Amino acid sequence: MRILLCEDEKELSNALVAILKHNKYAVEAVYDGEEALDYLSCDNYDAVILDIMMPKVDGLTVLKTIRKKGNTIPVLMLTAKTLTDDKVLGLDLGANDYLTKPFETKELLARLRAMTRSISDGSTSSILTVGNVSLNRATFELKSPTGSFRLANKEFQMMEMLMMNASRLISSERFMEKIWGYDSESEINVVWVYISYLRKKLLAIDANVQIKVTRNTGYSLEAK
Repeated sequence: MRILLCEDEKELSNALVAILKHNKYAVEAVYDGEEALDYLSCDNYDAVILDIMMPKVDGLTVLKTIRKKGNTIPVLMLTAKTLTDDKVLGLDLGANDYLTKPFETKELLARLRAMTRSISDGSTSSILTVGNVSLNRATFELKSPTGSFRLANKEFQMMEMLMMNASRLISSERFMEKIWGYDSESEINVVWVYISYLRKKLLAIDANVQIKVTRNTGYSLEAK
């Protein structure tokens, strides 16, 4: 799952990036509202953590702008303010949830999970299942009746994409956009490297599904 973090306090932003990555989110950080609008115009994120007090364009204006354009991406607002009017305004403009600084990491992650629980496939389950293979989104465990692996960050994100789009082709470019991000210096062949890791793990646990490669097109999770 890909998160855009919009927070102008650099130390807090760096800490949140580390926390989110540790919890298997792909995350990109911007530091002002103008950048936030630019990045959100690409429509490449699953959720936004948006600080209300940002330079150039404030968070409420960012929220109002994207909602006017029909962008329904889940938005979690952050603010140091405690006034009820600010919270009400944010929610009225289309924020999905609100968190006042300072906050506990556990609460941030819980609110983010709740906010994004039903995106993409409408599923409310933390378990994805395709064939005899399941992926636990809470523990990052890939499991079949004969074995299991705890996936690393990018392995987990790729497997989640494949399972949520079973039998559909996903291009290398799409993986790069969703997991590595536009600003990544990684070469596109890194996608194949991680696909190879996943194929070996599926084979090791006797999965009855496989990652099929369609030359010059992409990858898909298919029944054997």
